[in-house]
Amino acid sequence: MKMTEYNSDLLREHYCEIRHRSGLPVYVFPKKLTSTYAILSTRYGAMDTTFRTQGGEWITVPDGVAHFLEHKLFENPDGSDSFARFSAFGADANAYTTSNRTAYLFSCTEHFDEALTELLTFVTTPYFTPATVAKEQGIIAEEIRMYDDSPWDRCFQNLMEAMYRVCGIRKNICGTEKSIAQITDRLLYDCYHVFYQLSNMALIVCGDITPEAVLSVCDRVLPDAAAQVPIEREQPDEPAQVVRSYTESRMQVAKPLFTLGFKDPVLPADPRERERRYVVMNLLDEAIFSRAGALYSSLFEAGLVTTSYSYSYSNTDRCAFHTVSGESDDPREVERRILAYLTELAQVGIAPEELERARRVLYADELQSYDSTEEIANELLSYLFDGADLFAQPALIESITAAEVNALLPSLLSPACRSLSVIAPLEG
Repeated sequence: MKMTEYNSDLLREHYCEIRHRSGLPVYVFPKKLTSTYAILSTRYGAMDTTFRTQGGEWITVPDGVAHFLEHKLFENPDGSDSFARFSAFGADANAYTTSNRTAYLFSCTEHFDEALTELLTFVTTPYFTPATVAKEQGIIAEEIRMYDDSPWDRCFQNLMEAMYRVCGIRKNICGTEKSIAQITDRLLYDCYHVFYQLSNMALIVCGDITPEAVLSVCDRVLPDAAAQVPIEREQPDEPAQVVRSYTESRMQVAKPLFTLGFKDPVLPADPRERERRYVVMNLLDEAIFSRAGALYSSLFEAGLVTTSYSYSYSNTDRCAFHTVSGESDDPREVERRILAYLTELAQVGIAPEELERARRVLYADELQSYDSTEEIANELLSYLFDGADLFAQPALIESITAAEVNALLPSLLSPACRSLSVIAPLEG
């Protein structure tokens, strides 16, 4: 097995990459902290509903299969539940599904070998029956209803449906009650065997651990070699413009909630270009939307927003967007003032001191992330799956120029790429 080591003199950190004989890429990030964190993830998420393997026919499956698999894999053939096994080892286990990946993880302070053995075993040992699938359909239907009853979740979901016409980001990760009713044990096995190929996955371990200790468990649990069949995912052509500029639902909230979205239609194919655009956009957002900035201060002092306020930029090879969220009695006026501020700022550019403040914030956040095994492992996973370089981030943040940031500011002003989602109180 070949081992490649990556070092950062600036951060004084290093990690190694090993391609295990089974085909699984393994990454070990030594870190002398109190806990050890492991995450096993597959490149398979809610967006992956139409796909084919090499030489095969295109297949379209119901929404929610990736999330359904996440739930079902914890159930073992002998009737036991892996959550209970992790608890017996003193390990805290969990899992999550996003639009483009599914991950299984645990954190522990002892019994690492046993916990990692359990993680690798249950994820690579699928067990589904018609009876267990039917039972899970009821559980996930309840989860769907719970998210539907969450005002913030509904606000975001409505925004994605208003912004995107065909991209899978508009899909609810859990699916719908109608779509999950179509899921069968056979369908789960079929999707599992496509996306849970070890070559389509990655194991990342961060903590006071050695590569030899991790590989010892992998050698014991994983096969000597596994099939590697290339996967092709559908890449539908998404229009640059949003579907609707405004969407509103009514729920039991005391004050209206809003999420203002800015669709970014530029999706660089080169991961390095996409990574740079991500950093530039984050500097732009921090300089404009931060609570330390003039925009938030003016909105807050005018009584238009509360301290419940957030902003972010997300991008993948399939979609990219900014969001600004908060509470307001007049979301339309918040949108109007944000646009007025952006229009004025586009004429004069972001002040150098604001850009430097934003740069310091991003730089500090990057350095602070290395104080947590969980943050290190999840950040490394995100960069690996997107083809980016974790250790390049500090230098990349420093290299961004004011001209690059200001050049992207007008991208926030296109009305065709903007949508406002509002959750208003129930009438009466």
